[in-house]
Amino acid sequence: MTDAGRELEPIDTSTPHPARMYNWYLGGKDWYPADREAGEQVKGFFPAVAELAQANRRFMHRASRMLAKQGVRQFLDIGTGIPEEPNLHQVVQRVSPNSKVVYTDYDPIVLRHAEALLRSTPEGRTDYIQADVREPQKILKAARDILNFEEPVALSMVALLHFVSDEFKPYELVRELLEPLPHGSYLVLSHVTGDFDPEDWERIVEIYRQKGTPAQVRSREEFADFFTGLRLLEPGVEVVTNWHLPPDQQQEPQQVPLYVGVAQK
Repeated sequence: MTDAGRELEPIDTSTPHPARMYNWYLGGKDWYPADREAGEQVKGFFPAVAELAQANRRFMHRASRMLAKQGVRQFLDIGTGIPEEPNLHQVVQRVSPNSKVVYTDYDPIVLRHAEALLRSTPEGRTDYIQADVREPQKILKAARDILNFEEPVALSMVALLHFVSDEFKPYELVRELLEPLPHGSYLVLSHVTGDFDPEDWERIVEIYRQKGTPAQVRSREEFADFFTGLRLLEPGVEVVTNWHLPPDQQQEPQQVPLYVGVAQK
């Protein structure tokens, strides 16, 4: 387990945190009253927030499994959040037990649950880095101790970048994280959009910002810009309901306001 140079901070239970709010959306138990209160506010404007969170989770499973089946054996997951089974390493190690998975998050409560993330197969490895996505060099330095940057890596930032507003230069952060990864590596992203209901999503963004989280929804074109210079896998940038939905899986609600994509370097 790697701290990536950060002092471990105490958990602030009086202020909502997006990872704990997401846990509440998913029906988990690792949240506090402040997280539930903020989550209820969001749900008031977007009643299907739990369905969105679940659709996002299923996308992570589908994308990770697909890449593992294509031979990817190394995964760097930034913005991990509180563990919810099956976790990414459980998905990919079922395909290839020797897969290595590095999780990264900055919320202290995620570190408290890191032991759940570290239950790797004997052949593979999982590890955890305590770091913020806005500190890419710290993440890369710590990840190099675990992953082989001469072999392809799947970099995933699932439901993360809508919490990185423009003042933190998210496009530059993504490029900086991708730069040292070798040819053949992948980028896996999902991102909430306001394209289908801009007024309500403006209100939801304001809820997060008032609670101290720099949220920002983006359009399809703005989301697609994260993949500039990469080869998008079919079907390209799509709403989550149109991205490799298995035939036996119940159809998601239409126009889920979540864009997803997977691209190769």
